[in-house]
Amino acid sequence: MPLATPTAFDGWTTNNADNQGRAVAKAPAPKLSPSPGNTKSPTLVGQSPAMRKLFSVIERVAPTDASVLITGATGTGKELAARAIHNMSPRRDAAFVDINCSAIPETLIEAELFGHQRGTFTGAHENRSGLFEKASGGTLFLDEVDALNLSAQAKLLRVLQERTVRRIGARANIAIDVRIISATNCDLAQAVASGRFRPDLYYRLRVLPLHLPELCTRAGDVSLLVEHFLRMKSERQGLTSVPHFSPEAMRTLNEYPWPGNVRELENVIEYALALGNGNELGVEDLPLELTQARVQSNPEDLRELLEAYMNDAVPLAEIEKRYILSVLQQFGGNQVRAAAALGIDRSKLYRRLRQYGVKAVKFLQEEELEGLQFRGGMKTTHIA
Repeated sequence: MPLATPTAFDGWTTNNADNQGRAVAKAPAPKLSPSPGNTKSPTLVGQSPAMRKLFSVIERVAPTDASVLITGATGTGKELAARAIHNMSPRRDAAFVDINCSAIPETLIEAELFGHQRGTFTGAHENRSGLFEKASGGTLFLDEVDALNLSAQAKLLRVLQERTVRRIGARANIAIDVRIISATNCDLAQAVASGRFRPDLYYRLRVLPLHLPELCTRAGDVSLLVEHFLRMKSERQGLTSVPHFSPEAMRTLNEYPWPGNVRELENVIEYALALGNGNELGVEDLPLELTQARVQSNPEDLRELLEAYMNDAVPLAEIEKRYILSVLQQFGGNQVRAAAALGIDRSKLYRRLRQYGVKAVKFLQEEELEGLQFRGGMKTTHIA
C-alpha cells in the first residue's frame, strides 16, 4: 500500500486492482487531517514533523491485523489514533468497540469483556455477550489497559492466544475475530518490572507500538488546532460566522506549554467561545492560567526596564508605571487579571491608574467557582 502525502489524509481514497486489473475504489477511510477540514467528527489534525511521522506510521500499521499499543500523555488523542487505524483497516465496515478499563469496577470488568450467563452472579438476569463478541469482525479498543487487574490480564491473554472467549458461567468457547488496540498513559514496561502487569500480555499487546507526541513538541500545530476547534464548536453551536482570536490572543495560545495537550486546548476554545462577546476573541476571553503563564514566562520587557533603571535612564517611579501599564495591556485592560499577575490588590492597581491618568480601562468582574474562572459581566469604568 503506497504511503500518502500528509496533505492527502482528510477524506482520501485508496485504489487497489482486482483480479481483472480494474481499479477498485475503497470507501473513504482515514480520519487524519493535516489541516482543518472535516469538522463533523473528531479527527487528528497536524502538519508538524512529529504528526507527519505519526500519520505515516498509522497508514503502515492500519492494513495489518497485529495488535497495536498506543502510548502518550493524557489528552494527546490516543482514541482518535485508534479510530484512525480502524477506519483505514480492512475491518472499517465492522464495529469499533471501545472501553475505558479504569472506569469499570474490578468485579465487573471480566463480565464486561467476556460476557456472562444468566444466574452467574447477583443481577445477571439474562445471558449477555461481552465486548469481545460485540467487536467480532472489527476492532476492540482497550483504553487505560494498565488498569486491568492480574486476573483479567490472565484471561485476556488466553483470549488473545486462542482466539476464543468463554462467558462467565458458560462451558462452551465462542470463536472470535477481533483486532486489539490498547492504550495507556503510563510506562507499561515499568509496570511489568514492578509486577503490576503481566510480561507475556505486554508483549502480546505491544506487537506494533505507537507513541503520540505531546502538543508542546508539535511546532505550528496549535494554530491549526485552534482553527479546527473554532470551526467545529461554531458549527455545533449554530453560529452564523466563525469567531477568530486577536493577534495577541493567538500569541498567548502559541506560547502556552499545554500540559493537558490537545484536550486542554479544546476546552480553552470552548471556554473562550462561551465567554467571548463578538466575532473577535481577545486575551481577556482566555482562562487565567494562560495569561498568567505568559507574563511569568516572558520577562524580556521587565529586564529591559530594569536595565534602563540601572543606567539612570528613567526614575524608579517611571519603571513601575511602564511595567504596570505593560501588564495591563497584555491582559486587554482587565484589571482583575492584571492585578493578580502583578501580585497586588485591585484597589491598589485602581489608585495607580488614577495617578497615571488612565482615562478608560475595561473592568471585568470574575468569581472563582470550583477552580474555574467565569465571567460575570463587563463594563467600562471611567477614571478621572
